[in-house]
Formats: sequence, C-alpha cells, structure tokens
Amino acid sequence: MPLLKIDKLTEGLARDWSGFLRDWDRSLRAGNYPETTRYNYLLAAAQLARYLAEYSPDPDADEAAEDPTEVTKKHIEAFQAWMIETRSASTALNKHKGLQQFFRWLLDEDEITRSPMDRVKQPKTPQKLIPVIRDDDTRRVLDACRGKGFASLRNEAIVRLYCNTGARLSEIGNLLVTDIDLNTESVHVHGKGAKDRRVRIGPKTSRAVSKYLRARAKRQGADEVPELWLAERGLKPLRPNGIKILLKRLGAAAGIDGLHAHRWRHSYAHEWKLAGGDTGDLMLLLGWASDDMPRHYGASAAAERAQEVQVRLGIGERV
Repeated sequence: MPLLKIDKLTEGLARDWSGFLRDWDRSLRAGNYPETTRYNYLLAAAQLARYLAEYSPDPDADEAAEDPTEVTKKHIEAFQAWMIETRSASTALNKHKGLQQFFRWLLDEDEITRSPMDRVKQPKTPQKLIPVIRDDDTRRVLDACRGKGFASLRNEAIVRLYCNTGARLSEIGNLLVTDIDLNTESVHVHGKGAKDRRVRIGPKTSRAVSKYLRARAKRQGADEVPELWLAERGLKPLRPNGIKILLKRLGAAAGIDGLHAHRWRHSYAHEWKLAGGDTGDLMLLLGWASDDMPRHYGASAAAERAQEVQVRLGIGERV
C-alpha cells in the first residue's frame, strides 16, 4: 500500500490549498523525489493549512487558511511555535524544511513574489547522541532471531545486513531480489535522491542471506514477487515500516530499548573512524553527499575515540 495518498492528505483543506498541493506533488513526482520525501513535504504544508483554519489565534489567518499565497512570516512563526509546544522542536524543524520547499515552489511558479519563510529562523533543537550498538548487543539480537523457520532466517538476514552495511532503514527494507549478488557478495542499494551504490557484505551475512533466499524460493509464487523481504505468511512484502516494528520487537526480546536500524549506521561510522578509515570512503559507502554527515554520525562515540587516541599517544607518560 502506498504511503502517500494525496486525497487523504488534502481532505478538508480549502480548494486553493488542495489544488496547489496536488500541483506541487505532480512537480515533485516529475523531479523523481522519493515517496517518503514527498509525503513529509506535503504533510508539512497540509498541517500548516489545518493550523491556520482550526488553531491559529490570528484574526487575519482566515484568508491564509483559504489560500497559501496569503501566508505571512508571522503565520509561519506562530505555526512553528505551536509545533514546538504540541510536538517537539525536532518536529518543528522538520516542518520548517518542508515549508521552505513548498514556498520556494510557489515562488518558482510565480504565485508569490517573496517567500514568507524569508527570515524565519529554524528552531534550535538539542543534539541527541544516538548510542552506538555494541557487538554484544547485536549478538543478543541475533540470538533472538535464532531458529530454522522462515521468519527466523529472514530476521537474521535483515539484522546482519543492517549491521554489516550501515545502510538506511529504507535501503535494506526496499531491496529487490535482483539487488542481491552472492557471487560477488555485494548488494545493490537504492539510496536517497535516486543515488544507487553497491556495497560489499561479509561471509556471515552472505550465508544468512543465502539461507533466507533458499527458504523464500520454497514458497509457491514467491518467484513472482520482486521485493526481497516477505511477510511471515503469504506473499505480501515486508516493507520498511514493518521492519521498523520488527526490529523494536527483536530489541525488546534481546533486552535493548529503542532498537532501530540507524543505531547500526551510527556504529558503522564509529567503527570506521576508530580504525582510522578515510572519511571520503565512508561517505561513498554510506551514501552521503555532505561531509557534515560523518561528523553527525560519529558524534555519539567521539569522546571514546579521542580517549583511545590519547592513550595511544601517551602524552605526558614519556617522561
């Protein structure tokens, strides 16, 4: 089932808002934006429209609730403050970025002469350090996958792929059968922004994937399903959101709170830096275009790496 249903997103919105969002979605689809990105962008604009119509205390918000070209800077700031109060600063930041894109599109379409996002400051968010997941924790998760049944073999293959590649939740979750090449022990990953890359996998991961593929092939009709991951019963694909729920369940069974795929991504970056790996190579492997990302993903265990360097250098101990 597709994530983005434009009728549901625009339900109850004023005609002009609904029309503009439909046109914007068409433009985003023409630009080959991923469905998740489109959904987040459109949701931010739809939430602004609903805020203006239902929650805004501003007496002049009525016109903006009918027509997005009437939105002003103060409407955006009020919406942003409301998001911080009712959700969180990080959610408000997410909406800020989506609205920047929406009003930039209206500007490109000559519907407005100036974006109301101009001079609206991004909300400051506390930097949350996502803890790396240690090998012992991963072993416990793999123990929770142990078994010879279809689900056990599938779960182990999924966990090992995340641990071994540091790939994003959606990148492993959206794999096709044809993306796996066990001859070269590699996986063709479809990254953000239509940026594909091929990553190598180790012998243990290859063996786990191979066992899963053999179990998958025994299902009648499975060869007609292009998606790699199948639900425990039937031929329905197991999609990224289902894998997200699965990982939480496996984490709970292993005694690990809040387990998610990105913890292995942070751990991958940490281990790479700890071993003295090249930052440019890390960016290629993990599909990053900005060198800000290695710093962000390596931040959780940066102090640990610094302390290990301190011990190795032995400053002050040579006298």
